[in-house]
Amino acid sequence: MAFKRERLEKIIEREVGTILLMDVKDDRLHFVTITKVNLTGDLSIATVYYTILGNPEQIAATKEVLLEAKGYIKGLLSHRLDIRKIPELIFKYDESSIQGDRIEEILRQIKREEK
Repeated sequence: MAFKRERLEKIIEREVGTILLMDVKDDRLHFVTITKVNLTGDLSIATVYYTILGNPEQIAATKEVLLEAKGYIKGLLSHRLDIRKIPELIFKYDESSIQGDRIEEILRQIKREEK
């Protein structure tokens, strides 16, 4: 079952990315990158992690647009996926890139202090 879930996560990741790029009319969503999808054990909820380059206001605006487009995206997924029940979508901003940047800055600062 874990293999099936992992495979479905990758398929949803690819399809949501394609939908945002090709089908959603809002230009703010064309620059969103889907980084990961996590499905619950019963496949009823899909947490979709995304990133976008921009300031905090742009990130907040993107979150609002994704919430508004969630039903539309789920509807398009229902036509593209051959499964009985389409999982509920939850969009979360992926902060791993921000954390990575912070770690890199700390490492650079340590290097400078050693010199």
